[in-house]
Amino acid sequence: MTRLETRRAPPRLVRQLEGQGVPPLLARLYAARGVKDRSELDYELKGLIPPSRLTHAGAAAGLLADAIEARARIIIVADYDCDGATACAVGARALRAMAGENGAVASVDYLVPNRFTDGYGLSPQIVELAAARHPDLLVTVDNGIASLAGVARARELGIATLITDHHLPGRELPAADCIVNPNQPGCDFPSKYLAGVGVMFYVLLALRAELRARGWFGEATGVREPNLGALLDLVALGTVADVVRLDHNNRILVHQGLRRVRAGRMNLGVRALFAASGRDPAKAGSADLGFMIGPRLNAAGRLADMSLGIEALVTDDPARAFNIARELDRLNRERKNIESDMQEQALARLAAIDAEHPDAGPALTLFDPEWHQGVIGILASRIKDRRHRPVFAFARGDDGELKGSGRSIPGLHLRDALDLVSKRAPGLLRRFGGHAMAAGATILETDLERFGEQFARVAGELLSPADLAHTLETDGGLEEGYFSIATARLLEDEIWGQGFPAPLFEDEFVVENQRILKDIHLKLRLRKGRMRIDAMLFNFDRAPGVTIRAAYRLTVNEYNGLESPQLVVDYFEDR
Repeated sequence: MTRLETRRAPPRLVRQLEGQGVPPLLARLYAARGVKDRSELDYELKGLIPPSRLTHAGAAAGLLADAIEARARIIIVADYDCDGATACAVGARALRAMAGENGAVASVDYLVPNRFTDGYGLSPQIVELAAARHPDLLVTVDNGIASLAGVARARELGIATLITDHHLPGRELPAADCIVNPNQPGCDFPSKYLAGVGVMFYVLLALRAELRARGWFGEATGVREPNLGALLDLVALGTVADVVRLDHNNRILVHQGLRRVRAGRMNLGVRALFAASGRDPAKAGSADLGFMIGPRLNAAGRLADMSLGIEALVTDDPARAFNIARELDRLNRERKNIESDMQEQALARLAAIDAEHPDAGPALTLFDPEWHQGVIGILASRIKDRRHRPVFAFARGDDGELKGSGRSIPGLHLRDALDLVSKRAPGLLRRFGGHAMAAGATILETDLERFGEQFARVAGELLSPADLAHTLETDGGLEEGYFSIATARLLEDEIWGQGFPAPLFEDEFVVENQRILKDIHLKLRLRKGRMRIDAMLFNFDRAPGVTIRAAYRLTVNEYNGLESPQLVVDYFEDR
């Protein structure tokens, strides 16, 4: 059962923001999201927290500057998701530029593990692969904080390591030459929500300052100081796609990246991905990055090799960028088909479980021997959204192992829950790690039932009945005068995302007409007072009655060159 709850917008804050020049509707929305002053809506780069606040960013800059001056060989070790791909591309582009045009002064290369054969992070196996290229320095992006064995192997081989990561650390840190992670012990960086690409961008800001102080840029070396702002479209893409909390610092990064995209000043790979997805970059919003561009990059890591996605972001050949983007679009369509089949199987299994056990448990553990390892994370997310329960979905790995991907709901910190499982059942989890809302775990197939029991028990202890009741937060009603293209565009231009949710309104409507589209969608004609507007109900499982209370988003419908305001209904109740 879903309950609609209106976010509270303190009237005093609303009036204060209006007095500072914020439009009334936005003042209400921002006050409900905790904004207390217009300065929190200032997204100029000067408002970024300085790199000096990020623990060891200066040391990392020194390590990289020494490597560049020594013409050392640097290999970036990436992760196989969008955050890892963008972090790798940002690192490769910037380091090559700072080393000299086309990498003439220092050799900068990258390596990304294959999800299916190499596992996650800087493993000893990946270090061996990297060692064949004779690197002097390995730089991890979006991984490495848990790579104790990999860093140890690199040290044995005489290879220096720089860890840049944002994942939560375990009880022991790897013995790397330098670690930059806002979540490591002792780091007082005010924003703990930097994505992996954000951490790498900060390291590069510190590196540019270090090289500037050393007099590296100029006629003596022939190296021009790079404009790191040119990488902000990649930073914005990785930040939104990784679903990190959009605090003020992250909103600055996303705003600046989107501003470049809308102005047409984006990297070739991003331009090609917009073209492949049929989206107009001039009208780009954070939702485009999260739901259109990010999934196409992620498809490479899920079904093939993320090197393909990274190559799209680092190439300066327009034809190559567009060819790769088309292939990524094809992979994304294939991913959708696989995901749809898996979700159908999972929902059928849940229906059978519900028939036997009507009271849903506090957590779900799902497995099918035919499921694709690259899509289980999306499957877990979809089931979590439908059932409002923490979910772990498993697929077969090698040597009797199951690889699992989990998604959580507010109230259960997933990595902490796994840590508790590991302490109560030593040896059950062969590997695990992640965040509050998403995590991964590897178990033996023979331990699946035991994991499900332990996971459900821990979730049951940590989640309250209120946590398990699905609540949909809305921004209340929308006055009739706001149902317009101008209002929809106003909302699209703002920065929304995780922890700073896009506006969702609720109102009562009379359903004047409805018709089915493509067998799975409903197009509605709704009336509120004297105002009439079209609405879409996607993937509907039941038709509305004559009068409904709906939670909806205001969007712009574009058809045959014409634009009109349209609602997208996320949830409705018959009245």
